[in-house]
Amino acid sequence: MGDIRRRGIVALGITALVAPLTVALGSTTAQAASCSATTGPYQKQVEKFLGRPVDGRQSTADCKAIKAFQTKHGISPNAGYAGSVTWGVMSLMNKQKAAGTNPNKAGKCPVDKGRIACVDLTRQLSWIQDGKTLKYGPVPVRTGRNGYETRTGLKKVYWRDIDHVSSIYHVPMPYSQFFDGGQAFHSVGISVWAPPGSHGCVNMTKKDAAKYWNTLRKGDDVFVYGRKPGT
Repeated sequence: MGDIRRRGIVALGITALVAPLTVALGSTTAQAASCSATTGPYQKQVEKFLGRPVDGRQSTADCKAIKAFQTKHGISPNAGYAGSVTWGVMSLMNKQKAAGTNPNKAGKCPVDKGRIACVDLTRQLSWIQDGKTLKYGPVPVRTGRNGYETRTGLKKVYWRDIDHVSSIYHVPMPYSQFFDGGQAFHSVGISVWAPPGSHGCVNMTKKDAAKYWNTLRKGDDVFVYGRKPGT
C-alpha cells in the first residue's frame, strides 16, 4: 500500500450496523443452519418487514423468508430465527429509508464547505452535498466495527486509487478514496448490511463507490459524525 501502510489500517472487514449486536466477530459468511421452528423475540416486526402475515408465530414459510434475508445479508447463523441481529438490520434499513431526500435535515453536516461527502455513522448513511444542495445519495454504507471505528471529524480526500489492493488484508478495494490515515471510501462485493463491520473504511456498493469516484476530487472535504450502533 506504499505510504498508506504507514498511515494506518485499511480496508475490508465484514460489517455490522446495528444494536444490539451479539454476533461472533470474524465470520465472513452466514454459516449454514437448519431452519428454526422457534418464534423469535422480534417475530412480529420481522414478519411485517418481510411482508409476511403478522401473527407473531413462526411458520415454515416465515422461516424460509427470514433465512433468505439472513443469507443475502451475511447474518450468521442463517437459521431463520427472528432475533436481535436480524431485526437490527431491518430496523436500520427502515431508518435509512426514512432519511428520504433530505439526509441533512438536522444540519449536522457542514453546509459552508462547498462540495463535501457526509458520513452519518448512527444511520450508516453517506451522501454528497454542495452547500445545502444534495448532489448524490443518501446511500447505505458499512463503517468500522467495534475496535476499528471509523474516526469522526472533518477530513479531506488526500489520495485516490481506483484499483487499490490492501497490502494488509490482501483484498481488492476498488474506487478507493482515502480521507483519514488508512480509512477510505471503497466498494465491496458483499452486502453493505452484513455484520459485524469494516476495519475502519466506509464500504459501499460498486455503483455508489463509482459515483463517489466520479464526483469527488482530491482535496474535497469529508465529514464523519455520529456513532455506529454496537460500537
